[in-house]
Amino acid sequence: MKQLIQLEEAAMFLFAAFLFSKLSFAWWWFPVLILTPDIGMLGYVAGNKVGAITYNLFHHKAIALIIYVAGLYVGNQVLQLIGLILFAHSSMDRFFGYGLKYFSGFQHTHLGEIGKDAKYAKNV
Repeated sequence: MKQLIQLEEAAMFLFAAFLFSKLSFAWWWFPVLILTPDIGMLGYVAGNKVGAITYNLFHHKAIALIIYVAGLYVGNQVLQLIGLILFAHSSMDRFFGYGLKYFSGFQHTHLGEIGKDAKYAKNV
């Protein structure tokens, strides 16, 4: 199952990169911006609950798609770019096994536990 999820996430990442190529931004913006959604981790400075909320806001694919579609609707390529970067980054994270966070801590995700003490590694 883990490999099937990884294949699906890789396909979504590549689709986001393809859609990015249709925008008028230089190609190098994609690799420069791809890690920016991790700014959502800063919420963990205020505790696990705030951290999970901010992290999940920046890593929720539906939010990314809403932003992208809003950009299409109003003809704003910056909004489209933001939506695609959020979507691509979330797909990349899921490919590597990082899911949306629970309030109990950064290592507890909807895909299972992450980190050096992860118990789920082969079952996801």
